[in-house]
Amino acid sequence: MNQPVSIFYSDDFVVEGAFDTIGKAHELAKLLNESPITGTTMVSPSPANRADIVSVHDEHYVDEVLNGHGGQFSGDDESATSVLASTGGVLRAVETVLENGGCAGSLSSGLHHAKHDRGSGYCTFNGLVIGARRALSLGAKRVLILDLDAHCGGGTKELIGLLRDQNIDGIEQVDVSVSSFDQYHNSSFAQLKIVGASEYLGTIENSLAEIVDPQSIDLVIYNAGMDPHEKAGGVTGITDRVIRQREAMVFEWAKSHELPIVWVLAGGYSGGSFTKRDVAKLHRITVEESARVYAEGATN
Repeated sequence: MNQPVSIFYSDDFVVEGAFDTIGKAHELAKLLNESPITGTTMVSPSPANRADIVSVHDEHYVDEVLNGHGGQFSGDDESATSVLASTGGVLRAVETVLENGGCAGSLSSGLHHAKHDRGSGYCTFNGLVIGARRALSLGAKRVLILDLDAHCGGGTKELIGLLRDQNIDGIEQVDVSVSSFDQYHNSSFAQLKIVGASEYLGTIENSLAEIVDPQSIDLVIYNAGMDPHEKAGGVTGITDRVIRQREAMVFEWAKSHELPIVWVLAGGYSGGSFTKRDVAKLHRITVEESARVYAEGATN
């Protein structure tokens, strides 16, 4: 059954004038409001709270950030507001698809470099693992984090491992990157491949095909990075066309197995003549393809 793709966004996600990670969501929201995509609906989420964050992160670190210290961005209360709001977007998207099936997204970043007790790589709290942890608490048994950011999700791998040490199982990661930043060793629950442009789509296709018993997955959380793109921080040869093929591949794979999926934004950076609006247009491709596949929405 096709149903609208709920897109969670709040102006609190954004710190004005900040690095693209916490600055670009407003530009994408404007783009979506100016030219809506058939089959999508915008929803304002309630923020995450302290309990949500400490389900994954060290309490002392969390309190430092929430008190205006120790974050990866401005180091003030506005940054704490932003990261709670953006994490809330992920949580509400997770809750929506677990209840209703289908697809939802959040115009916030997965922040996959964030470690248990510290920020890293402009990532403060790891929304991917926090969202996966919420899914387990709601009854999911198997959650797949699919990470297609340009960089490796070493923070995600660390946090999944720490949860497993507490006998909290059920989260796994498939990670295809074009950069070795935050690289980690493969394990039974986290598989990483680092490739160039010529192998990129084929590697993603093979990685999806290699997932064992996909029908048993209760939720996919997709970290939809745009920084593999040749103009947004990535490598020559990964173009708009490649990004659209990638998004189509991911959503068609998930839909073919009738899997609920949540997407979030990830890397994608402006610079020189490539503006924040250009970055937003790349992220719009994720929205278009998710709506086309899950809601029969039209791309523009």
